[in-house]
Amino acid sequence: MLPVDLPDTVREALLAPLVDHACHGVRRDELSRARFELLINDDTSPAPPGTTHFDTPAGAAIRRWCAPVLGLEPHAAPSLYLARRAELGPAEANRLLLRAAGIVAFLVESGAENLGLLTAGEMGRAGAAAADEILRVEHVEQDVAETASVALDYLDSLADELAARAGRAVGLKTTAAARLGLAFEPARPSRGSVIAAANRRLSNPKQSLTEPVLLRHLLWTAADLARERGLPLQFHTGAADAGTPLCGADPAALTGFIRALQPTGVPIVLLNCYPYQRHAGHLAHVFPHVYLDAGPALARTASGSGRVLADLLELAPFHKILYGSGTRGVAETCLLSAVYFRLGLARALKERLDDGEWSPADAARIASMIGSGNARRIYRL
Repeated sequence: MLPVDLPDTVREALLAPLVDHACHGVRRDELSRARFELLINDDTSPAPPGTTHFDTPAGAAIRRWCAPVLGLEPHAAPSLYLARRAELGPAEANRLLLRAAGIVAFLVESGAENLGLLTAGEMGRAGAAAADEILRVEHVEQDVAETASVALDYLDSLADELAARAGRAVGLKTTAAARLGLAFEPARPSRGSVIAAANRRLSNPKQSLTEPVLLRHLLWTAADLARERGLPLQFHTGAADAGTPLCGADPAALTGFIRALQPTGVPIVLLNCYPYQRHAGHLAHVFPHVYLDAGPALARTASGSGRVLADLLELAPFHKILYGSGTRGVAETCLLSAVYFRLGLARALKERLDDGEWSPADAARIASMIGSGNARRIYRL
């Protein structure tokens, strides 16, 4: 799968097991074709009548790379692929695809048990890998909002519950930047404004959190906890998550908060940076506590992943880039992200090797850092 003329040391580094520092669980149930196609298209909308989501870069890549893992010829027809997947059953299909990705450790967003997805432990067992949890702070807030009776209870319970659940996590994650978008206000909100916002929140607690003041309060509460526990704080940016009401955000919108948090030393990890990967790379260059990945764009762009990774290598320090698949819903996304990370990074490294810019030892060391070393250091694995 890699260019034949890569030095052996670089090839070995690219094929070494990866630490996937940012992923979700995959579905445990049987999937109809319609549901499967939604999941490979970020769960947004069905293909127009007479068309299919298999006619996308990700759909073609599934037929090329995932079909052989399930015992089919490359480029198997979609109907044949889905029939084989159904024949194997979800547990076996997940096991084959996750293990083929070559992951040594999954860091899985919490809350999977409420969405019909494999938990962190189940992902680890299916993929024959270690597994740890990344605590999604919005999930904690939702639980607190649905049980608190008054605003003061909400404030106290939020901090306590975050602290309790963070005890088994290696990092925290927030979607506040994507929800607030370009209107992101970095300052810590006043207590009075938070209490007023909490009263509004408790009038309709089952709705997802969209109140800007409470999002900022949640963000600062999470940052305080991250500082106390020595945990990284992941920020979802870029394109919106599947099935969630996020607008997406240019990572540059975070600059004020990044600057405000710098004295604390809390590592900020920018996730899903595509299509703003160059902006994210610049932030990682100018701020010592900022890290990033390209996320699901590796699978979405397929053979274009080399250009995405080349953008990151052009701007970001090599010790700031991490491998994160953004896997969600189907195990195919885990395998494709790993395949196109290795292929894309191989192409980017080969260009620099051919130009004489890097030595083989440089290229191998950088591949190892991005594939696993940086994540082990930042998350203290």
